[in-house]
Amino acid sequence: MAAHRKPKQSPLGGQAVRTAATLALASAATATLFEGSGHADPRPTTAQVKAKVDRLYEEAEVATERYNGAEEKADEARAAFDRLRDEAARRTQRLNTARDGLGAMAAAQYRSGGLDPAVQLALTSAPDEYLERAALAERAGDRQAVAVSAVRRELAAIRQLREESAGRLTALRGHEAELRRQKTAVLGKLRAARTLLARLTAEERARYEAATAARDGSAASAGNGGTAGTTASGGSATVRADRSTGGERGPVTAPNSRAAEAISFARAQLGKPYVWGATGPSGYDCSGLTQAAWRAAGVSLPRTTYTQINAGRRVSRSELAPGDLVFFYSGISHVGLYIGGGRMIHAPRPGAPIRVAPIDEMPFAGATRVS
Repeated sequence: MAAHRKPKQSPLGGQAVRTAATLALASAATATLFEGSGHADPRPTTAQVKAKVDRLYEEAEVATERYNGAEEKADEARAAFDRLRDEAARRTQRLNTARDGLGAMAAAQYRSGGLDPAVQLALTSAPDEYLERAALAERAGDRQAVAVSAVRRELAAIRQLREESAGRLTALRGHEAELRRQKTAVLGKLRAARTLLARLTAEERARYEAATAARDGSAASAGNGGTAGTTASGGSATVRADRSTGGERGPVTAPNSRAAEAISFARAQLGKPYVWGATGPSGYDCSGLTQAAWRAAGVSLPRTTYTQINAGRRVSRSELAPGDLVFFYSGISHVGLYIGGGRMIHAPRPGAPIRVAPIDEMPFAGATRVS
C-alpha cells in the first residue's frame, strides 16, 4: 500500500521555491560581505606607519651590526688562513731542500759501495788516508742525522699547519654563511620599510616626513663643516662650525686634540648618506662613521657598536664630553659621536643623511670615552 502513495507535495509552487532559494543565497552573500567588512584591517594611520617603519629600521640596524661583526670575523679568519697557507708553502720549500740533501748523501753512499770499514782498512794501501776519510764520513753521518731530523720536524710542522688551516677554513665558511644570513635580514627589513612608505599618499608622506623632522629636532640648525683648532695649553681644542646650512657658529670645545680631530672629521661627513655596512668615504653606517672619525684622529676602534662600547672608559650621561661615543637601545645597536650641548653627529638610518641630532631622540644605553 505504501508503494502506491503519491509523494507529499510542497505547500509552495515551483516559482515560489526558486524565489525563496534566490533570497536565501542573497542573504548569505550579504551576511558574508558584512562579515568580511567587519574583519577587514583598517588603513593604518601615518603615525602607525611611522612607528612600524622606525621599528623596521631599528631591526635592520641590529642586523647591520651583526653583519659588521660577522664581516670582521670573516676578515680575521681569512687573514689567518692566508698566513697559515703562506707558512705551509715556506715549510714545504724547506722540506724539499732537506730531502734533496738527503738524496745527495744517499747517492754518495751508494757510489762508495758501502764496504765494511774493517775490510776497507785491510785493503787500503794508505791507512792514514783511509782514517782521514773515515773521520770525514763520520762527520757526514752526523750531518745526515741532522738533515733527517730537519725533515721530520718540517713534516710535523706541515701537518700541524694543514690541520690549523682546515680549522680556519671551516670558521671562515661559517662566518661567510652568517654574513649571508644577516645581509638577507637587513635587506628584508629595508624592503618592508620601503613597501610601507610606498603605500602612503602624497599627503601622508608629507606628514610622515614632518613627524620625522620633528623627532630629529635641531638637526638642521646644528651647522655643518668645521676644522679643528690648535691644542690649548690645558690640553683642550676647539672645533668651529661654519654656515654651510645656515647653522650655528658656536665653538665646540673638545677635551683634547684627538677628540677635536674626530669631531672635525665627523663634521666633514655631514650630509653624506647612510649606507648599511659602509665605512666611507662616500657613505657610512653608524659604527662605520665613529670608527672612521677616530681613525682620523689616530685611534683604532673595533667595527661594531657592541665592541666599540668596550673600547674605552665608560662614562655616565652627566659626564659626557665632546668626542665621547654615545650608544642607544637595549641591544647597543646605534652609536653617535657626542659634540656637547646634548647633541651628537650620527648616521641615522637609510634615507636620512649624516646629521647633528639630540641624543634624546633615542633610548640612551651608555657612553664610552676613547681618549
